Amino acid sequence: MKITGVELRRIAMPLVSPFRTSFGTETARDVLLVRVVTPDAEGWGECVAMDEPLYSSEYTDGAAEVIRRFLLPALPKTLDVHDVGRALEPIKGHRMAKAALETAVLDAQLRTAGESFARFLGASRTRVPCGVSVGIMDSIPQLLDAVGGYLDEGYVRIKLKIEPGWDLEPVRAVRERFGDDLLLQVDANAAYSLSDARRLARLDAFDLLLIEQPLANDDLVQHARLAKQLKTPICLDESIESAEHAAAAIALGSCSIVNIKPGRIGGYLEARRIHDLCRANGIAVWCGGMLETGLGRAANVALAALPGFTLPGDTSGSRRYYSTDITRPFELSDGHLEVPAGPGLGVDPIPEVLDAVTTSTEWITL
Repeated sequence: MKITGVELRRIAMPLVSPFRTSFGTETARDVLLVRVVTPDAEGWGECVAMDEPLYSSEYTDGAAEVIRRFLLPALPKTLDVHDVGRALEPIKGHRMAKAALETAVLDAQLRTAGESFARFLGASRTRVPCGVSVGIMDSIPQLLDAVGGYLDEGYVRIKLKIEPGWDLEPVRAVRERFGDDLLLQVDANAAYSLSDARRLARLDAFDLLLIEQPLANDDLVQHARLAKQLKTPICLDESIESAEHAAAAIALGSCSIVNIKPGRIGGYLEARRIHDLCRANGIAVWCGGMLETGLGRAANVALAALPGFTLPGDTSGSRRYYSTDITRPFELSDGHLEVPAGPGLGVDPIPEVLDAVTTSTEWITL
């Protein structure tokens, strides 16, 4: 496959409500989209980097710059998706930028071949169960109203964002209001330290599915120590940037569950490698989200249909984050989303919607 050119497109996507975590509050997304054009097809990739380096070291302007200056010049003249990772390997880090480019190449390749993302990745289901991530709220009553609304929509699992000062009481309130049958988990986004182990152990009383990324991203050893002090299973997210990281975490006993975010770990080929590794070692996985538009969501839903994804993911419906998505909206049905079956991502941007939210475009001829 020969790439004739690449478009870098920025779009502004306001969120339906502020999304607060332990590292900040988002009210809108500045999204970088990558469109790869070949003589036979075009493919789309969505970069999940935020506009500021708060969640990770990557940010939107930086991702666009590294794609423009380093990633595109590194690509061979003719390629398939497997060549992308090999060509980009000498460039350190920038996994979000690499993921966006690799996904666009894969989308173009699969559209040319008439094959879906789901089939290419090895999906075993045609629909996937969906959970929802609930941000930090201003009050307990506000939180309970939000959770109740999501349950009314049919979500099968609730994830609460937590931080010191917003942990035990909100979890207790949700468990008491909605009962023991609710699938409930929490996500700390690395907001705690090992000195908080006793407080975190108090969450054991609430029968949680897991506690996600309680400690620092780069500390697998401390997570292994914490795991011995908690009954609640530890899930790692930010700590897992590759299959090698996942192997180390498993060997150390740092986690018993992994959240796989393709846009953060370099793309869907690496995501499949982590899935295969975890499945071989009896480690449960689920698919996380980064507030993706319909383009990124389509690929995530396809990944979540692989057999090792045994827990509901954060693959929420479009309206969880956006009043108008740039693709046909993903709609929840009986707590599930349908896996796109068409070629490539199986979805396309709606031209008039895409144009309305576009803030800039740049065409790069290869």
